[in-house]
Amino acid sequence: MNRFDYVRPSTVAEAVQALGSDPAARFIAGGTNLIDLMKYDVERPGKLIDITRLPLGEIEERDGGLRIGALVTNATLAYDSRIRERYPLLADAILAGASAQLRNAATTGGNLLQRTRCYYFYDTATPCNKREPGSGCSAIGGVDRIHAILGTSEHCIATHPSDMCVALAALEATVQVSGPQGDRAIPFAEFHRLPGDEPAKDTTLAPGEIIVAIDLPAKGFAGTHHTYLKLRDRLSYAFALVSVAAALELDGQTIRTARLALGGVAHKPWRNREAEALLQGKPATRESFKAAADLILREAKPQSTNGFKIELTRRAIVRGLEQAAAGTPQSQSDKRIQ
Repeated sequence: MNRFDYVRPSTVAEAVQALGSDPAARFIAGGTNLIDLMKYDVERPGKLIDITRLPLGEIEERDGGLRIGALVTNATLAYDSRIRERYPLLADAILAGASAQLRNAATTGGNLLQRTRCYYFYDTATPCNKREPGSGCSAIGGVDRIHAILGTSEHCIATHPSDMCVALAALEATVQVSGPQGDRAIPFAEFHRLPGDEPAKDTTLAPGEIIVAIDLPAKGFAGTHHTYLKLRDRLSYAFALVSVAAALELDGQTIRTARLALGGVAHKPWRNREAEALLQGKPATRESFKAAADLILREAKPQSTNGFKIELTRRAIVRGLEQAAAGTPQSQSDKRIQ
């Protein structure tokens, strides 16, 4: 029996205070991940802080872009006309994830805080450095088919599960947080961590901080040259083996700007600015896209059974960029990757 206290603050300040007073406390909103973790005994919070009453459920215009409240549901965000028109890459990524029922409950802030879907993380009978720091990583040398090929460490090879976060990385969003030391803004590229020697820390949130909003910049790649490609073991309701968020600005057939982020390959959404710079000024051809893929994967490290993900990722990058260049925004997960 997992016993816990329950509180329901009405302001952000009250929520921050409630979290700071109890290290075992956890925020809960949609609960689509935390409830699973509690069912599997992975998390045993001493206090649940229900934040659903906080005034964080709006999408607002801000500095030419949009500010998305942390409690905006995934469904509301994906179908908002401003998101569809100005940030279609984000809408497509959200609709590629989970089920309609989960999207109706899951929140924007909660999506950023999803824990890994590593088999061993969820199996409390096995050692896991994310659950119990210093206990070891059972995935290394174990069943590692779905695990990371980039940014791994000797302590963890888990992957980040979110589709939405891959698009937010490509769009260069900013995470707004509030905590005991006040408010601060975290560039999205700095929000999630690589495992290093502290794999239990998924993000750079300081103790007591809460996500209050995500800011989207004015530039949203609203034209036709974007795509979210998600490759998975089955077409629906599955996490990505590899996903690609690609957005291009073209001058004729020449690439003026490129944004490229990957999911399913690392402990955080993976973005390589060198590869994006390599594409600038190049023709939008398969040769250019292959060169970018080779650059991204030059430090890829396979495990015992996931070496196939390197070639799969290479082909996914090329296909994703080809789709973006051709103006094919929808996920083409059901098509063969060549």
